Amino acid sequence: MGWNIKKMGWFLSLVTSTNVRAITLMPFGIYIRERFMTDKTIINHEMIHVQQQFEMLFMFFYLWYFIEWLIRIFVNGRRAYVMISFEQEAYGNEKNMDYLKTRKHFCWFKYIIQ
Repeated sequence: MGWNIKKMGWFLSLVTSTNVRAITLMPFGIYIRERFMTDKTIINHEMIHVQQQFEMLFMFFYLWYFIEWLIRIFVNGRRAYVMISFEQEAYGNEKNMDYLKTRKHFCWFKYIIQ
């Protein structure tokens, strides 16, 4: 995979809660701890986000993510982040190392009504 991987824990601490292990801001995978850079589950989770970002042409991904997060704050309160459809798909399939081989396009869409 040609993705650049950077250690930028300080950045993640500024923009997310401390329980976030990594974030994908194409073309970068940013990992909060060095040991997460080799964790297959975390890498798979982030690669699911890469596919989502490709589908949404990057800019629309971030716009949709932000709007859905705002809506979910009112619907789900403190659980807004984990209830975002993109996160639901990634968390639900991060341990399935074959998921990206069989994943259908826009699969995250089915998680919107949860």
